[in-house]
Amino acid sequence: MALDIETFSSKTGPTCLFKAIGHPAAVDAAQALIAELAAAGPVAVFDPWDQLSTLAALYDLSGIAVDGVYVQDVLQVGRTVLGQAARPVSALGESGAGTLFVAAFDAGRLIDQMRALIGAERRVVTLDAMRIPDRLLTNPRNYLAPINFATNFAFFRDQDGHHTRLVSANYWGGYGARDVRIWARLFDGDGRVLGDFDQPLGGPNTGFVIDSREVRARLGVGDFTGQLFVHVVGAAGHDIVKYAVDTFASGPGGDAVLSCTHDANAWPSDYFAGLPAPADGETVVLWVQNSHPAPIPAGSLRLNRMGRDDDVALPEAVPGFATHRLDVARLLPDLAWPEQIEVTAGKHVVRPRYEIDTAAGRRRIAHVNVERTGLPPDPKLAELANLLGKGFILPGPVLPPARFETEVLPTPMARELAHLPITALVYGPDGTEVARHRFGRLPRDHAVALSLDDLVGPDALPAGGHVELVYDFAAGPEADGWLHAIFRYRDRESGHLAETSFGSHMFNMPVVYKSEPQSYAGRPPGLSTRLFLRAGHAGTDAFCTLIYAASQPWRETSETELQLTGSDGAVVARRQVAIPMGGSYHFRIRETFEAADVAAAGDNAYVLIRDGGCRLFGYHGLVSDDGGAFSLDHMFGF
Repeated sequence: MALDIETFSSKTGPTCLFKAIGHPAAVDAAQALIAELAAAGPVAVFDPWDQLSTLAALYDLSGIAVDGVYVQDVLQVGRTVLGQAARPVSALGESGAGTLFVAAFDAGRLIDQMRALIGAERRVVTLDAMRIPDRLLTNPRNYLAPINFATNFAFFRDQDGHHTRLVSANYWGGYGARDVRIWARLFDGDGRVLGDFDQPLGGPNTGFVIDSREVRARLGVGDFTGQLFVHVVGAAGHDIVKYAVDTFASGPGGDAVLSCTHDANAWPSDYFAGLPAPADGETVVLWVQNSHPAPIPAGSLRLNRMGRDDDVALPEAVPGFATHRLDVARLLPDLAWPEQIEVTAGKHVVRPRYEIDTAAGRRRIAHVNVERTGLPPDPKLAELANLLGKGFILPGPVLPPARFETEVLPTPMARELAHLPITALVYGPDGTEVARHRFGRLPRDHAVALSLDDLVGPDALPAGGHVELVYDFAAGPEADGWLHAIFRYRDRESGHLAETSFGSHMFNMPVVYKSEPQSYAGRPPGLSTRLFLRAGHAGTDAFCTLIYAASQPWRETSETELQLTGSDGAVVARRQVAIPMGGSYHFRIRETFEAADVAAAGDNAYVLIRDGGCRLFGYHGLVSDDGGAFSLDHMFGF
């Protein structure tokens, strides 16, 4: 059963009403409000701005005796609300209820305007009774301003020697925000609150870390595997909380666990895809983390093999804000890599994480992606291929083949997509094409993973390079611009693996098509780069692969600057890099910057990657000092 909430609009982007109503700091007040209404006797309900349905989706309102539901929009008259046919608010005087519940925030002015209709004797209650504390609001005058709900969830664990570190920077300070801080709430696996804490973020662009070991000590709690709710107070410029989470282990066998994943996308979705079936000797666990106070009803979350309709339901309910460990083989025991799995999530969870445990005891963590609905193939992309060059490109790194095997698994990411016609192009760091592979017109239920061992050897790419997936219109016309793939890497010496996934964009071209190339500043094409590379923690170093993909001919080389940024947000050292168009650049922090500069940058340092004339795509990770374990995920910008 899907939640009746709006989380994302293709026209306006993310919405925040569900965040306000389901905010962890609002839950107690919401339950008190509902209990008050249940005790009040017959209640008339006025739903002027269609906010009641979200409240009803996230809380049980069945105990309220409703004496009429009223709406302002005459086009909404007659729709069923709380089991009753909605009436126009002009008929409110016909209700004999002594209490009026106005299901809206910031409704004071509207109530004043309608006071004669409401009546002087009738008691009025609004959603403002469940507002979160003002100290958590950036803009108290407009409660549903998106900046008030710069929030996100993070997978968070400190159990059996396994730890997590959430890493980011105060990029809001770069937009003029002052006194930025985080309010965080830690939930255990059952959804119980383990504790709250505040963390100031320092000045503009300062890096920050939330370490599970420090949180555990601060709150005085034992082992946990759950989720951390993060609310940024005082934000500006961005209402999206971006971060990287590193997962690692200490003690015996700790070198077998080093992985990372990035922010969870703060809006729940109906469907997710890109969940791999287990390879031989692997266990694939989907971490089902409820993002709302309402339980996930038994049978609501379902898995199916990609392209098949025989989905299997999770039989257990998942309590509000709880974390459920789901071994996918329990529901789909006959699947194996490179088969892949769709998740029907019903807007109950933000983008989930999955964790893979191997027979050798090595673990890695990654994320699935939002599967789009209402995105049919776009025939214009094939018709305009002569004007768009390569068009949509999905780039991924190729690590040096002598040491690493690279696999690519294309993943359908739209419900309407029946076929996927694509080609893989492999390039050296200088942008020279060294190999290509035509996948052909893959069916939705394909199980075709490409090992680059079959295309290139160590002599062709001694230092690695990158691979690009592009649409192959000679194989078929089906292109929707939402091309995704899983990139999987295996260290031939240690046996450690890492994987990541992402979607395609148009890169570095003077023309525009709809919203591509994407621009974070100004109108498209808006070609620039601002990427975050966190430094490693003790026993690790950070690495990065930057890819200069180009849909059409653009600048011959990039003019990229690597800015080593200290704990205080100041730039400690700079390095200039010229990446050939169509090529890539791989570096490690300790090899790129002087040891004295790295030491001066401090514990919460990071590298900001800037380019004013090219849009680069990047992947980052950590590598252990002994070289046996590594992590990899795509980067984020701000």
